[in-house]
Amino acid sequence: MPYQASSKAFRRLAGAVLLLFSFTQITTVFAEGGRTPVYAKHGMVSSASRLASEAGVQALKNGGNAVDAAVATALALAVTWPTAGNIGGGGFMMYHGEDGEATAFDFREKAPLAATERMYLGLDGEIVNDSNHSGPLAVGVPGTVAGLWLAHQRLGTLPWEDLVEPAIKLAREGIPITYSLQSGFRRNADRFRQYTPSTEKFMREDGSFYELGDTWYQPDLAHTLELIRDNGADGFYRGENAQRFANYMADIGGIITEEDLARYETKEREPIRGTYRGYEIVSMPPPSSGGVALVQMLNILEGFDLAAMGHNSADYLHVLTEAMRRAYADRAEHLGDPDFNESMPLERLMSKQYAAELRSTIDMDRKSASSPEQFAQIYESEETTHFSVVDGEGNMVSMTYTLEYGYGSAIVVEGGGYLLNNELGDFNAIPGRTDERGYIGTAPNLVAAEKRPLSSMTPSIVAQDGKPVFAVGSPGGKTIINTTMQLILNIIDHGFNIAQSVEAARIHHQWLPDTTSFESTGFSPDTIRLYREKGHGIRERGSQGAAMGVYYDRNTGLFMGASDSRRGDAAAVGY
Repeated sequence: MPYQASSKAFRRLAGAVLLLFSFTQITTVFAEGGRTPVYAKHGMVSSASRLASEAGVQALKNGGNAVDAAVATALALAVTWPTAGNIGGGGFMMYHGEDGEATAFDFREKAPLAATERMYLGLDGEIVNDSNHSGPLAVGVPGTVAGLWLAHQRLGTLPWEDLVEPAIKLAREGIPITYSLQSGFRRNADRFRQYTPSTEKFMREDGSFYELGDTWYQPDLAHTLELIRDNGADGFYRGENAQRFANYMADIGGIITEEDLARYETKEREPIRGTYRGYEIVSMPPPSSGGVALVQMLNILEGFDLAAMGHNSADYLHVLTEAMRRAYADRAEHLGDPDFNESMPLERLMSKQYAAELRSTIDMDRKSASSPEQFAQIYESEETTHFSVVDGEGNMVSMTYTLEYGYGSAIVVEGGGYLLNNELGDFNAIPGRTDERGYIGTAPNLVAAEKRPLSSMTPSIVAQDGKPVFAVGSPGGKTIINTTMQLILNIIDHGFNIAQSVEAARIHHQWLPDTTSFESTGFSPDTIRLYREKGHGIRERGSQGAAMGVYYDRNTGLFMGASDSRRGDAAAVGY
């Protein structure tokens, strides 16, 4: 059963709520990670940045809905969380209304018109200088601004300029340098120094590093945001900014042109839908692989009594691993941009019958094999960001967007003040080569002009009887799908509240390499020993993902939010 407050806990909660709302003005409340949710009565935003969450909540206070808050949050993250928050990248937004309407906005980056299948290869057939991940050829045509604009035009209620203005103010008036910003700038200093505009943005005028407590001003980014405020999506994709973008690309050897920018379109797509123990799973369709793989894994796991196994027991982790193994193999073989792949077998992959067939191949005492002859998994950066929103009516948004690597390509557009992505590295760069080194050369995800690369981003909303219950998602590259699945299982099968679900320890397996990564804390030695006895290999890692979630408790009429303590600047903010 999902989280229900005990009578004692509810009395404490009611007292806190009474105190909170006894003021003449409604007070903003926020929490920065932990196992106790933040509670609110009128809405909630959980993101990687407290300042961005506050911008989203202000939109709610001004009478906006979940989409309005999402737009304000996303644009503010471009200022306050530059490692992944962006206007120069792309991603996906899931919306589920209280009235039952659900839709998906695909604003994934696209390959430019000049892109070709073998554009990264030398005469020897090998990738030249990691050019699919590093340098201007790795940059995809950004989608973020177009995606936010379309979502707002379709579902927003507040004036567009009111939602852009908070980000402009943050950029122009400055934000404090936090430890996360300081350490991120230092770690990426060598990458920034390759490009003069990047050095000027992320270092002081004398070339020294910013220190804790400094104020960071971003006037060029403020100007670009003003163009977007005044002209909508055209402020980014046409006119002054488009010319500046294309000229700088040409100067440094890139291939994105003004025509590429003018031709970019967001796609509104039908969400992936599944069911799990009486709940409705609503998630992203291709070119995100997340929704398909998520539904496939949940279908497999529905046949096991996970609650009886116990959370993160050896048997529980075993069946999770085996479900992951099978879904990730199918992911590599079948999925890509639907506009270039008409024959993806989505209905079969997400069917209960296919899940039963896969479930029957799971041996509870021994792991399955992952053969190098099957499909390996190309690297996908974990430096993404996710946020979740619920408004006072119960409408929810789950949104994940990214630059790919932390700080993307590390290329800041001269005079524009914003970072560009390196998302084209998510394509299969070497046609036909699939091997144990991690290359995939399968056709659905090869490079092509105006094609969107396959992604693991999995913004998801869980509903019941057509009404949204909770929204979750996470950054983390290939780990995103598995993190999101475990968040859902934690709530539905184990009765965790949203904060407990976000904080619980996680694992990840992706078919190949045939090793399960475990977070270094949160698992007992006995559990690990029993898991190993089934034949599994283990690799310890620091942390997996940084989940952000919101939950609507219809019994109390209150909203709950949780921001992952794995991300230092994160905050769930409600009012």
